[in-house]
Amino acid sequence: MATSNPKLSIISIFFIILSFLTLQAESVVKEGCEEETSSCNDKARALTLKIIAIVSILVTSMIGVSAPLFTRSIPALHPDKSLFVIVKAFAAGIILATAFMHVLPDSFDMLSSSCLPENPWHKFPFTGFLAMLSAIVTLMVDSLATSVYSKKSNVGVNPESVTHGAEPDQEMASNVGHFHGHGHHYEDKLASGAKQLLRYRVIAMVLELGIIVHSVVIGLSLGASSNTCTIKGLVAALCFHQMFEGMGLGGCILQAEYKPLKKAVMAFFFAVTTPFGIALGIALSKMYKENSPNALITVGLLNASSAGLLIYMALVDLLAADFMGPKLQGSIKLQVKSYMAVLLGAGGMSLMAKWA
Repeated sequence: MATSNPKLSIISIFFIILSFLTLQAESVVKEGCEEETSSCNDKARALTLKIIAIVSILVTSMIGVSAPLFTRSIPALHPDKSLFVIVKAFAAGIILATAFMHVLPDSFDMLSSSCLPENPWHKFPFTGFLAMLSAIVTLMVDSLATSVYSKKSNVGVNPESVTHGAEPDQEMASNVGHFHGHGHHYEDKLASGAKQLLRYRVIAMVLELGIIVHSVVIGLSLGASSNTCTIKGLVAALCFHQMFEGMGLGGCILQAEYKPLKKAVMAFFFAVTTPFGIALGIALSKMYKENSPNALITVGLLNASSAGLLIYMALVDLLAADFMGPKLQGSIKLQVKSYMAVLLGAGGMSLMAKWA
């Protein structure tokens, strides 16, 4: 609860700035920025495709995020096993490519559109600036949340309880010095494990926040579109994207060792955000115009923000944390396999940029 007010303040400030910037462009509509007419524009057929998209994306998202949560019953996919690390690296590559190849270019295109006024949108690189700012804010939230939760949870082991629990063994032990050394080692090991668990929980929460933001934006764009040619490619790409991005998030949720109810809630919110965005887009399709200044600015700024967050999370909390950790540092062979998995995930998602 201690972090709720600062987070609300940051979000409020962001949306106040966003509202101010969109109001500036509200009355400006340039020639050629009206809704385009083409043979692909078919509202009735597009609605059918959108309903198919909602169902298929919901199912693939649920499969992707839930799959890692049931891997404890499969020994080869346990979080301590090498295969889990490789799969997680593949999913991290998907998330990284999503930010660099999909979200960030979309933001650049929107905020540099000829439909926006020359001043200030063509005078300053808002996308790069906001992505950078978002990454820094994510670092702040990541760091502060870890500190607050560490103090709140009193991470560590109570020395008195360890000593008290060990008294009978101490009386029986012939080497008292050895016992004390073992007790301190056990205490340090428990404290280290508790701190690592806390980091996993913060990572899972921040990553879910970033994914939810850009998933709603993607869904909104798809739901508001009447272009059947665009929707067909988007549905296939989003199913692939949501499944493997869900696997990355599901792996983080698994490592966080939440209670079953919280796991289910986090998985549910991930699975329904894109379908919710599509449904919202359908509802707002009469009001929402892709080339209107308000839509371009709002979606462009949100994309830039989520891109910075996803880049930070993929590079720092997922890839760097694993590759610089003891498991991968202790095995060159596993590192090479994990690098190949990252490149495969990033390459596959980059290829999807051809259609979406």
